[in-house]
Amino acid sequence: MIKIFISSDHAGYRLKEQIKLHLSKKKISFKDMGPYNDDRVDYPDFAHKVAKKVKTNKNNFGILVCGSGMGMNIAANRHKNIRAAQCFNLKSTKLSRLHNDANIITLGSRLLNKKLALTCVIAFLNTKFEGGRHLKRINKI
Repeated sequence: MIKIFISSDHAGYRLKEQIKLHLSKKKISFKDMGPYNDDRVDYPDFAHKVAKKVKTNKNNFGILVCGSGMGMNIAANRHKNIRAAQCFNLKSTKLSRLHNDANIITLGSRLLNKKLALTCVIAFLNTKFEGGRHLKRINKI
């Protein structure tokens, strides 16, 4: 069974809440790992929480949101078996799953509008890894 874990920092909090609402409307279950308001927090703390949950099962996915998407991406990728992808548009999102078997999407709330962010999240969750020649490359990571 697929489990989705979502988190943000203070800069990504509002977009995280919009993503949660969108997932709920689509009847996609998720676990919010915080924060639960837009008070200032340190993004690595929340990236690590999600990464630890995602790496426990190959069917788990994560969604991380900060101002740029970069900080969350860097922190999450410090974990073994995590392949976090910072996504900027639909193409980068689909390729992150098709070719890289990304298991966490990171988004920049200051770089993406709400509509594009929501489109990317759904595409990320619905796109399957192609395997084949890409699996060999993933194994080299």
